[in-house]
Amino acid sequence: MSDIEALKKELPPFQIFDLIPQYAAQGFIDPERIDLLKWAGVYPQRPQEDGYLMMRVRVPSAEFATSTLREVANIAEEYGRGFLDVTDRQAFQFHWLTIDKIPEIFDRLEPLGLHPRGACGDTVRAVIASPLAGLDARETIDVRPIAHAMEGTLTGSDDFQDLPRKFKMSLTATPELEGIHLINDVGFLAHTVNGEVGFDVWVGGGLGAVAHLAKRLGVFIRPEEVVEVGRAIAGAYRDHGYRVNRKKSRLKFLIKDIGVERFREIVETEYLGRPLRDGPPAPVARFGGNDVLGVQPQKDGLNYVVVATTVGRIDPRKARGLADLADRYGRGVLRTTAFQNMMIPHVRSEDVAALTAELEALDLAPKTTLRGTTIACTGTQFCRLALTETKARTANLVDELEPRFADLDVPFTINLTGCSNACTRYQVADLGFMGALRGEEEVYNVHLAGSIGQAQRTGTKLKGVVPAVRLNEYAGAVLADFQANKLPGESFVEYADRMGADRFTPDAVLNAGREPTPEVVPA
Repeated sequence: MSDIEALKKELPPFQIFDLIPQYAAQGFIDPERIDLLKWAGVYPQRPQEDGYLMMRVRVPSAEFATSTLREVANIAEEYGRGFLDVTDRQAFQFHWLTIDKIPEIFDRLEPLGLHPRGACGDTVRAVIASPLAGLDARETIDVRPIAHAMEGTLTGSDDFQDLPRKFKMSLTATPELEGIHLINDVGFLAHTVNGEVGFDVWVGGGLGAVAHLAKRLGVFIRPEEVVEVGRAIAGAYRDHGYRVNRKKSRLKFLIKDIGVERFREIVETEYLGRPLRDGPPAPVARFGGNDVLGVQPQKDGLNYVVVATTVGRIDPRKARGLADLADRYGRGVLRTTAFQNMMIPHVRSEDVAALTAELEALDLAPKTTLRGTTIACTGTQFCRLALTETKARTANLVDELEPRFADLDVPFTINLTGCSNACTRYQVADLGFMGALRGEEEVYNVHLAGSIGQAQRTGTKLKGVVPAVRLNEYAGAVLADFQANKLPGESFVEYADRMGADRFTPDAVLNAGREPTPEVVPA
């Protein structure tokens, strides 16, 4: 049994909330129980010996009031040196916190409806709810009520506080636009079959050092069954998942070993007590979510406007400015997306130009190119596991490349992660960069042409590495090649398949056009 498994048996993880006031009063954390802080959304920040903490906060159904964003910005400013991130699981993240202030922050978050409980740890994490819910004319059903029904029954539930590892869920009713289910432990996709609305269910997705895309459970369930089926799947994972080796404890490994058919049988017989109805697959998203950026029409004649944050980082001043604009041009609400962006819904068409101009003044314009499709993890600035810097480096890459490639006719995704843990999904991007070290030099492995869209595949790991100092050069050269030689409407996945992966290896790209080094012949 691993140390964390022993610790979870000693103290039910959510009881850490009872100990945090004690730690705050004494000014330090029991080192034997510091890992349980994850269940309260709290991690030690790099360097751990300095005692600073980072905190992740779930946003139920991804929707919140402008007053909430202002208070989140205030918390970041007052306790976290002005650092505020939007994560790729629609959460908010703070940095530079100290344990003595954590209870105060909890007290300020509670009336906002934001939840650190279960934001991290071996439990049901934040449920990704489609940011298009209730808005897009193409949706089958508004999934927000289901997402809210999962609060307390799945996320934050004592029944699932001790899972073998983390457990991630997603909900969408626009599966032809969003493919995020492929990388979640369970994904529910609403679609219509013979006039009836129901959900296709996918299980066993997860990235990390060993990536697996989810597989269909092969069912079609009614909306009122979603929470029950979600509980049954989480229960089956809790009781049958592996706990000896944490590197193989995710649901994806259980399903790989026993097969999705056997897993479905366990869910039906041991947890539901009835068979589930068979059903066909839901529609497929060509670009996996990146084709809903910018200004999009709502089904009620208004518009939703997706705002690119630039790798998820938004300072408190900009956050408050964004809240003001959502009040002025929307209806006082905002949403977060699974691509580190934010959204203002309910904007009148006649106000779009004025809103765009004001967003540009905040440097938050609704970009529809690289700024909106590039994500980066926390990196060595704060994360104890990261090997390379990420946020500033990727922001610099976007600043340099976006003006050069603003006229691409298809989305292009760049995902950069500071280590192999895949917090920002490097295996399913057009260009996925995984941070590593070559001696003391920061470098990136390249994963080519992965997709949570139509291709539904992980990328090809290329031979060689890109030195961090040449990251912009490499990415720019690949984009230039794509722009110059692609067919109209051709995606990068299609282009890479047509051209072959060898065309994009770091050596081939970075040494293209250079004179070969003369061979030195011994005298």
